Amino acid sequence: MPSYYVTKTYGHEQGLSCCFRQWRADSHCKHLHGYAISVSLTFAATTLDARNWVIDFGSFKPVKQWLHDNFDHVLIVAADDPHWDDLQHLASLGLAKFRCTQAVGCEAFAKEIANHVVDWLSTQTDRVHLTSVTVQEHAGNAAGYMP
Repeated sequence: MPSYYVTKTYGHEQGLSCCFRQWRADSHCKHLHGYAISVSLTFAATTLDARNWVIDFGSFKPVKQWLHDNFDHVLIVAADDPHWDDLQHLASLGLAKFRCTQAVGCEAFAKEIANHVVDWLSTQTDRVHLTSVTVQEHAGNAAGYMP
């Protein structure tokens, strides 16, 4: 079935600067490191609204705020990280804004973002659906999730 699509992007310039580590990695990724991530959300609809839009880009303010709350200057730690207590201690010292998640990395972040956006979108319209989320560390590395 033919459909229209749009993409909403929060680029690296948005300041979604988060820190995390892949504690299971056999590389330098096991160390704390950070990126100003970029997030792209792609939506589709089989019909346009009365304005001839898939969705109003101006309606995304709550999504942008959620992204900033969860990925801007945040130390994101996997719940199963063996140094969870040590990393959480940084927050108790006032040295980090700490957030625990089930998993870290672009793929996990893309899924987490997708789940949030799908919930938000359900309060906006039943005509539009989220087709993919892409999280990019930098120009060379990106990963995504398709709900």
